[in-house]
Amino acid sequence: MTATKQIWQYYWVRFTASVQRDSERGEVSATTVVMAAALIALAIAVGATITSRVTDKANSLDLG
Repeated sequence: MTATKQIWQYYWVRFTASVQRDSERGEVSATTVVMAAALIALAIAVGATITSRVTDKANSLDLG
């Protein structure tokens, strides 16, 4: 095997490994974005529920 062929083979292996790694990283990023959006939605829902209950309780107090 000539040195040039070995170099091209090395670069081809590195290129295919890089493409594979990038595609896997993209999948993790998409999953992470979906999970983050779900957690944010859950946090907003919990915050809205707590705010509603506290407001209802405050309005039901007789201060006079």
